[in-house]
Amino acid sequence: MKMHTLCEGNHIDLSAGHSRREFIYAGFAGGLGLSLPQMLKLQAAQVIPEVPKITAKADSIIHIYLPGGIAHQESWDPKPFASADYRGPLTPVQTKLPGVYFGEHFKNTAAIADKLCIIRSMTHGEAAHERGTHNMFTGYRPNPALRFPSFGSMISHELGGRNDLPPYVCVPQGITDASGDQTGTGYLSNAYGPFCLGGDPASSNFSVRDLSLPKDVTEQRFARRRSMLESVDAHFKALEKSDALNAMDTFYQSAYSLVSSPKAREAFNLAAEPDKLRDEYGRNAAGQRFLLARRMVEAGVRMVTVTYAGWDFHSDIKKGFEANAPQFDVAYARLIRDLDERGMLDRTLVMVSSEFGRTPKINSTNGRDHYPRVFSVALAGGGVKKGMVYGASDALGGEPDQDPVSPQSLATTMYHLLGINSDKRIMAEGGRPIDIVNGGTLIDGVLA
Repeated sequence: MKMHTLCEGNHIDLSAGHSRREFIYAGFAGGLGLSLPQMLKLQAAQVIPEVPKITAKADSIIHIYLPGGIAHQESWDPKPFASADYRGPLTPVQTKLPGVYFGEHFKNTAAIADKLCIIRSMTHGEAAHERGTHNMFTGYRPNPALRFPSFGSMISHELGGRNDLPPYVCVPQGITDASGDQTGTGYLSNAYGPFCLGGDPASSNFSVRDLSLPKDVTEQRFARRRSMLESVDAHFKALEKSDALNAMDTFYQSAYSLVSSPKAREAFNLAAEPDKLRDEYGRNAAGQRFLLARRMVEAGVRMVTVTYAGWDFHSDIKKGFEANAPQFDVAYARLIRDLDERGMLDRTLVMVSSEFGRTPKINSTNGRDHYPRVFSVALAGGGVKKGMVYGASDALGGEPDQDPVSPQSLATTMYHLLGINSDKRIMAEGGRPIDIVNGGTLIDGVLA
């Protein structure tokens, strides 16, 4: 049947499942002479309401991630009075807090427990590495239909950069596994992705990738290249507005700022730190990564994600902790003291997490297996209480016994401390509004 001439052109077909409300809205917009982008903008305004602003208690965050699933029983939540098959092969140590124990290889950390806030009741249902990691890097369960942004990308989107530095840095690199880039931008523009070092700060010949001019490029030639690029870029931006071009422009601007700014380059210069302090952190992977993270937040980076070692000890957990934990223990304790001595701890949130915990009972190969039902996270500085344990696991470390905390609630609290309201909605591709965090509640008990 031929359409009436008055109905030809832009229209909504009600037979295709569109509502009468959409039909009336389109007619209203058409009557106003609105373009499609203008109409979409109005729609976006309706589904993305304003949210209350939050005063930030932290200026930046260092997220130390221990991939593989660190055992809470051998670290933050040992069970000294359980039988040996649950307690495990290590002897817990008394912390500075009466009645609170940490794992055997956390002696230095035990001495600064009065500066920490330990959550012992984290819980979720994802027992696979990539799914647990996604949970703990985004505050969302994995969804095959949508990739969610990592914390750093969302912080970059909401807060932007400072002092010619990237807002989000990964040390030494991001995390990519079978499910994709866990430290990436998800549905956000690529412009909010991390700056990854591309090298290990513990290496004797460490240098940051792309942070210096090629040998054949002088400062004058560099300036000419930048001028030419800006002219070409302006031309293409006038022809097409797309995420790829905008992201490319942002990347180039950020890269030029890093290469051309002595202050930005100096933030990555570990050699400027006193030898004594580098020794105190430890001349190893944990020590130099944590020290560089402190240096970067001091210079103005919003979020530094640091990964260290692998903690997937299905067998011989005693040997695994003997290899990994002492470096972490020394470096982490020194980082907290260093931030405190510099007057930075109160404005820097330090979070230590992993994808899940380990099974309560030691297995037949003297290890522990994946276990997301209860595990621990350590917080310090940045607006959280000092010298406290929040929540608890049961006597065998198998279930939350008090105040269970989900990844969503942890994410909500982290964003809150940085001045980001997690109820805010972000427009994803296809005009779909997504909550920064969906379903989390603020953990009031940890807030200072």
